[in-house]
Amino acid sequence: MTATSKNAEPSPKKIAIYGKGGIGKSTTASNVAAAMAVLGKRVMLVGCDPKQDSTMNLNHGVQMPSVLERIFERGAKGLRIEDVCIEGPGGIILVESGGPEPGVGCAGRGVMTALQALDELGVVKHFGIDVILYDVLGDVVCGGFAMPLRKGYAQEIYLVTSGELMALYAANNISKAIERLSATSPRLGLGGLILNGRSVKSEVEIVNEFAEQLHTRVVAHIPRDRLIQQCEARNSTVPFDEPDSALGRVYAGLATLMLENQDLRIPHPLSRRELLDVLAHHASVDGASDRLAEAAAS
Repeated sequence: MTATSKNAEPSPKKIAIYGKGGIGKSTTASNVAAAMAVLGKRVMLVGCDPKQDSTMNLNHGVQMPSVLERIFERGAKGLRIEDVCIEGPGGIILVESGGPEPGVGCAGRGVMTALQALDELGVVKHFGIDVILYDVLGDVVCGGFAMPLRKGYAQEIYLVTSGELMALYAANNISKAIERLSATSPRLGLGGLILNGRSVKSEVEIVNEFAEQLHTRVVAHIPRDRLIQQCEARNSTVPFDEPDSALGRVYAGLATLMLENQDLRIPHPLSRRELLDVLAHHASVDGASDRLAEAAAS
């Protein structure tokens, strides 16, 4: 926990959820935010993906205006809290950072501009936020998307992955950024991996071995379940609509772990060969093991 003086307000938990596009990080972030709200926490969910889809299921399926859009319309000095923050179900404060038009500007820099604007508006103090969840794109590992880590906006990192090569590759790359930035950000650390199941053969074993070699742990296994899509079709989340379901309990457990977790580690990223070896060790269909072994040796 961050040290505070007697008169200072406690600092909120600052958690970032990273993962490759399409891996389910935004769905995970919105469901975890809902589960934390059910536990009585005042949560702010900040979407840091130019697609601006992190908050939709907590905003009646409607895409909300982004901080960058409002800055463009009104200028940074004319910005108000109500222009960029919407209160969703459970008192969750919803924010989308936004991004530039395709082919123009840097999305990572846009994220930083948005986060700085939220700071200047005093959003955390205004709403009495207990925990901030950042949903951050993980395909691109440029310095811009690492800014939430570099500037201290996020301190606890969770990586959403599956047993698929590209998901593991993205998680491994993000781990390299965490390892590098931890030298200058001593409170920064990896909280663990979230396995978002894709029904890949030996998926649990693959991700568990990857976590062990990465020097971390798998903190939750979210099974492939139609209940997620059913709740999304109602523009809602599992913790709000189906809290007593098996999946609802998974999200509740993950939210509790994140809120209580003090076990943050500096990851040991794998080399390309080591990553392929993990997959080759568990692949056994259609000669996949031989092909991966050959790739690892090349």
